[in-house]
Amino acid sequence: MNTQKNARTRVAVRVAIGDRSLHGDLGLPDHPRGLVLFAHGSGSSRRSPRNQFVAGVLERAGFATLLIDLLTAEEEAVDARTAHLRFDIDMLAGRLVAIVDWLRRRPEVATLPVGLFGASTGGGAALVAAAARPHEIAAVVSRGGRPDLAGPALQRVSAPTLLLVGGLDTPVIQMNRAAMARMGGEVVLEIVPGATHLFEEPGTLERVADLAAGWFTRYLEPAHVASAHRSA
Repeated sequence: MNTQKNARTRVAVRVAIGDRSLHGDLGLPDHPRGLVLFAHGSGSSRRSPRNQFVAGVLERAGFATLLIDLLTAEEEAVDARTAHLRFDIDMLAGRLVAIVDWLRRRPEVATLPVGLFGASTGGGAALVAAAARPHEIAAVVSRGGRPDLAGPALQRVSAPTLLLVGGLDTPVIQMNRAAMARMGGEVVLEIVPGATHLFEEPGTLERVADLAAGWFTRYLEPAHVASAHRSA
């Protein structure tokens, strides 16, 4: 997909959830046509170079982006030792929902259609959040994700979903195919040839960004979102 040149600004934000604060970076191109909220994966953060790369491509295509840490600094320290919070899908999904609600109160993005981009375990959390907010989440993209971790919520996901998996990531391909069979809404599995789980091979992450930009361009258009809400 050809991305257009678009002036962009990046704003540091803080989202209060109860007595905790989550820190993020809000990317704002001129005249955004939608917003993509990133749900990072296992042991990652808003500084993930892979998600930052994809966010840059989406911003150049005219989408606002929000890269945000779903864990506080204290929680990340605990998770580095135990690796259990990254698999607390319900908690992570709840924070995504709270962030979406916060975005609706942020004037410069309040009216934009919202998509979710999840990676690894964040893919499962994104789908649970989409099931919880069917009228707020217009589309989902999962990169090397674990949709199987969404459990029973899979059947309630109505947002069009694109599952991106590396061609060499055999176990995750199988997990994604099994999850697809449980989903009732529109879902497409795209296997990126020659890619492993982290899409570190030349050209593979560019392919991910290209496919994600195309998916969000299709489904975050206001006319499509309004039509989907009327039929829901």
